[in-house]
Amino acid sequence: MSRRRLSDDERVLWKGVTRSIAPLRKSLRDETDDTVPAAVQPPAKRRPKPAPSIAAPPPPQKPPAPPPLTSLTRKAKHRIARGTHAIDGRLDLHGMTQAEAHGALFSFLRARQARGGKLVLVITGKGARGNEDSGRGVLKRMVPLWLGLPEFRSLVIGFESAAIGHGGEGALYVSLRRAKGE
Repeated sequence: MSRRRLSDDERVLWKGVTRSIAPLRKSLRDETDDTVPAAVQPPAKRRPKPAPSIAAPPPPQKPPAPPPLTSLTRKAKHRIARGTHAIDGRLDLHGMTQAEAHGALFSFLRARQARGGKLVLVITGKGARGNEDSGRGVLKRMVPLWLGLPEFRSLVIGFESAAIGHGGEGALYVSLRRAKGE
């Protein structure tokens, strides 16, 4: 490609443009090689300033996981069924919605724990007989799941389905942890 010559008007205009601009860095102009145009040469690399050394705070420690749930011993369950071991409270969840039952269960367990209770009976009901898919017996399925949640683990040691005399599969024996400071 051949270069054309600038006309007098273009030359005057170009000189005006070059006079009005200022170089970005003077050191760049000193370092440039005359054989290579400045636009083609790579820009000089800057060294990043070291960041002030501030000790980062240690990562927050995760609270220890609560111990796993345990079931009642066969001997303890037998004593409860015979009536030689006292039940410290009963909660009947029949007729409650899930939200109502969840709140009632949590506040009941917390209150019994604060009073020094060791074992409570939670009655969920058995639900519709022979039809698990009908949406009946929701509390029977949900209460054991709730008792495994972290919010309940600080209250509950373990749970087991109750003896026939206390409701059988429609009720749970729930053993409570000691209240802190007790």
